[in-house]
Order: sequence, then structure tokens, then C-alpha cells
Amino acid sequence: MAAFRLGLIVNPIAGMGGAVGLKGSDTAEIVARARELGAIPKAPARATEALGAIGAADMALTLVTAAGDMGEREARDAGFAPQVLGIAKEADTIAADTVRAAEEMAGLPVDLILFAGGDGTARDMVRAVGGKIPVVGIPAGVKMHSAVYATNPQSAARMVLRYMRGGISLRELEVMDIDEAAFREGAVSAQLYGYLSVPYLPDLVQGTKAGGVSSDRTALAGIAARIVAEMVPGRLYILGPGTTMRAIADELGIEKTLLGVDLVRDGVRLAGDAGEHDILKYLGGEGSIIVTPIGGQGHFFGRGNQQISAEVITRVGLENITVAATMEKIASLRDSLLHVDTGDRALDGELLGWRRVITGFQTESICRVAT
Repeated sequence: MAAFRLGLIVNPIAGMGGAVGLKGSDTAEIVARARELGAIPKAPARATEALGAIGAADMALTLVTAAGDMGEREARDAGFAPQVLGIAKEADTIAADTVRAAEEMAGLPVDLILFAGGDGTARDMVRAVGGKIPVVGIPAGVKMHSAVYATNPQSAARMVLRYMRGGISLRELEVMDIDEAAFREGAVSAQLYGYLSVPYLPDLVQGTKAGGVSSDRTALAGIAARIVAEMVPGRLYILGPGTTMRAIADELGIEKTLLGVDLVRDGVRLAGDAGEHDILKYLGGEGSIIVTPIGGQGHFFGRGNQQISAEVITRVGLENITVAATMEKIASLRDSLLHVDTGDRALDGELLGWRRVITGFQTESICRVAT
């Protein structure tokens, strides 16, 4: 029997804007600005992590990958000797490069394509292969609305390995994306761009992000009143994105960046739409992080709030993290599970377990945090 042929495509610039608060990397101008702000590419390391877990399983496979930073370098770093397609580019990759690589792999064909990127990369995969070749996405973008991604790189590896062993059915899952320019202005309008065929393992895929404002405004007001009442003078509060966090800002009487991170001390907004560097600069003494999970997915770290990095979380301390959500949002989560994907496996492990979620002025729920 021929060895399983696994395709690998990495979008090396995916997610670069996240930690510096740029909310994406869909244009050359944004990528350049991200680099000016000190952004570091995330996708290559996440792809290497997934490949390392696949290699450790010691299963027979042939790895077919795009040249240079689009997969070859990551494959070799993980210990593979891949079959390389195309010519390495010296400049930043563009969508056409991803499409071309995927089309070449489909023409061989490969048995499965593993790709690292964000919603834009998933759109490129739809253009290139549609439902013809099964895929598994390694999450490395900022927005991550699409359902075709694993919850983290380790889960992506597990999906690949379980599919290689057989017995896993395929399901067409949604590829969603939004207008980044509108997103930076605080508007979210996700559009369906198509479907990709994915090994269906519901405990390992992240699901489609559920948007919209909760209809339970009483619960939001209660959450906000409770959190504001418990705020400690002199402490820095790091407010994540979302309508739940905006309710807290409204209670304080300050402006809130709906899709960004804001810093507050003693009821004063110190910085709006803050990046990781800004947070670390203001975090001189005691601090607290207040976040809400993404509806339909459950991630409260690692999706849309990469500014709150592993270093920020470690500096603040796990005991100073508050998660808040209405019961409506918790009900939208698969098995009421919360997820984290900080990019730091050790930190993710420390965050696992059971976590209290504030759901109203006098109510709370206990939810399990899983990878």
C-alpha cells in the first residue's frame, strides 16, 4: 500500500497583526505596519508544532509541501524530508501563492492538505480545491470565524493522525470571513465564502463563530454592574473585545473599542485599542484581565484578542483572570466548553480545568476549559 500523502501549506504572514492590535494581515500595507510595530509571524511556529506531533506518531507518510516559508522550512524544522513543490519566494506570499500550491497538491493528488493560516487562507483553499481534497486547518490568524480549523496545533495533528488511521467521516464545514477594513472600524459582517471537506471530529474542531449582540441586556447590565463594583482602586484592568466588555465600559462611563483591548485604571481609560506592547508598558503593578468567550466557539484567549499574549497573562497571573458571559452565550457553546489557545502549551495546560464564569449580578456558572 502506498504511503499516505500529506500536503502542507503555511501562510507565513497569517496572524501578524493580532498582537499589535491591527486585527488582521490581509494587505501588504498592514503586514508592513505590523512589522514596524515589532510583530512576529505566528503561523510558522504553529505549523512546526503540529508537524512535530504528527512526526512523533511515527506513521508512514510522504509530506508534500510548498517551498521556503510556505511549508518547506517548517517541515525540515520538524524533522521531515519533504517533497517540495514550486520555487521559494523572497518577498511576502500572496493569496495566489496559496492557491497555486493547493492546486498543485490536488493535481498529484495528496490525501489530505494541512494548512496554517486564518480566514483569508481558508478562502484561498476554497478557491483552489473546494471539497475535492480533505483539509485540516491549523489556526494562526486573528479573526478565525471559519469552522474548518482545529482548536489548536495539537488538535490539528490529532485530526490528521486519526484520519490517516481511517474510520473518520468527512463533513463540509463553513469558510467565513469579514471585511478587515470595516472590522478595524468596529463593524463585523461575516460572509460565507464556501465549504471545505474536513475530517469531522467535533471535539477537535473549533466551530463557526456566532456573531451578534445578546438579546439578554438585563444579564449584560448585571455582569457589568458586578464587575465594576468589584474593581480595586489602583489596579490596571485589561478589557478584552466584545459586547460584554462594552457593557462594562458603559457602566464606567468610558469609551470601549468594540473589537480591541482597552486599559482602565480607577475608572479612567488609559489606552484604547491597545497592542501587547501597550499592555506590558502600563502593567507596572497589579493587574486583572477581563474577557468573554467567543460565542459558538468558546475561546476566551487566542481568538481576536492575541494582544493579551502569553506574557501578559503570565505577568497578570491566572488568579486575576475574570471570564464573563451571558447564559445565552454559554448555551451556544458545544457542551458548554471553554477553550484557550495562547500559543504557549505550558500556559494552556495551566488554564485547563474548571473556571467560574460571571453570568449576571448575582449569578455565575462553572464551565470546563479544554484545549
